[in-house]
Amino acid sequence: MNTSLSVRISEPLARELDEVAKSTERSRSFHIQQALKSYLKEQADLQIALDRLQDSTDPVVSLKDMKKSLDV
Repeated sequence: MNTSLSVRISEPLARELDEVAKSTERSRSFHIQQALKSYLKEQADLQIALDRLQDSTDPVVSLKDMKKSLDV
């Protein structure tokens, strides 16, 4: 089931969205959904990284040790 949302964006951003939609023959909605999915995934990855950074039990590996383990 889809939910309808209403958002306000700047005119330049709307024009850019329209250009992309036209050139790809996809709707504005399609591109907004794809962008939002990407943004939410990035936010989830960022939160995981921040959580690991705060976790004192998560070991820190030096660059030297990482290169050695990767044979670089």
